[in-house]
Amino acid sequence: MDGHRDVSALPKAHLHLHFTGSMRHPTLLELAERDGIVLPDSLVEDWPPQLSAADEKGWFRFQRLYDVARSVLRTPDDVRRLVLEAAEDDVRDGGRWLEIQVDPSGYAARFGGITEFTDLVLDCVRDATERTGLGIAVVIAANRTRHPLDARTLARLAAQYAGRGVVGFGLSNDERRGRTEDFAAAFQIAERAGLLLVPHGGELRGADHVRACLDSLGAQRLGHGVRSAEDPELLDRIVAAGVALEVCPVSNVSLGVYSDLTSVPLPQLLAAGATVALGADDPLLFGSRLAGQYATMRAAHDLDDGTLARLAEMSFAASRAPSDVVEAARRDIAAWLA
Repeated sequence: MDGHRDVSALPKAHLHLHFTGSMRHPTLLELAERDGIVLPDSLVEDWPPQLSAADEKGWFRFQRLYDVARSVLRTPDDVRRLVLEAAEDDVRDGGRWLEIQVDPSGYAARFGGITEFTDLVLDCVRDATERTGLGIAVVIAANRTRHPLDARTLARLAAQYAGRGVVGFGLSNDERRGRTEDFAAAFQIAERAGLLLVPHGGELRGADHVRACLDSLGAQRLGHGVRSAEDPELLDRIVAAGVALEVCPVSNVSLGVYSDLTSVPLPQLLAAGATVALGADDPLLFGSRLAGQYATMRAAHDLDDGTLARLAEMSFAASRAPSDVVEAARRDIAAWLA
């Protein structure tokens, strides 16, 4: 039966999921209709949108859709619904642990400030955990298209919540914008607080930017990092340092990083010994959730179930999940494979 086990039943940790990007498409449509928000066709009848970030104009279109989607979140109950539905969807896909990434400054104006919004998100996370059984933690991420001082503010915010639901600090948005080195001070603040350092790198830019994330930001896990495969020496360094890669295959293809799923270099990363955790990135814009990443990689690269189980184990190893969650998941992964 190898290759035919249900990937949705395989226990997984989900380490690369953006906040608004986790929203269900029907929820987006319902909230927009409620408040009379006119959505672009690519978020309605032409969904999921045809995207490419191969150039700056393409990324701008992607970001505009993300901003439109974020605008439908108007009330605390909307936020609560988003977190609960994201948890339900992960559980349906075999999720046992989720680290959801959010930039509070993108929501602060409507929800009373970055601290108030962070409090709201953490309250919603606790509620969703109680209702679904999914363990959830938060990664606070700065936006690299904004001033590095804003990133320091967010790093201090994240540090205040270290050990209280926030486990990491990231840096997101178009990695071709801004100077990565300018965000080093923010990452030093996060590091002193014991937070996991998880900047985006190695998707829209190649190995040179992965090096910048390692050298300047002290990255302990990379958002994407998939293009490390282009530089064997760099990949050896990543493996030796134990830096995990959050690979999001459907996102990579949707944004034009790779032409098709068979081109995503997952086998090369695994052959080199890299720790890889598959993630969905933004299901609202890419149309594929957590189990879909495993299913597409199985089909594209003819992966056997032992390899899928190893990917699932690595997702927990790369996470900040409590030891009891990790141990239970490992037992159940072994049972799935048995």
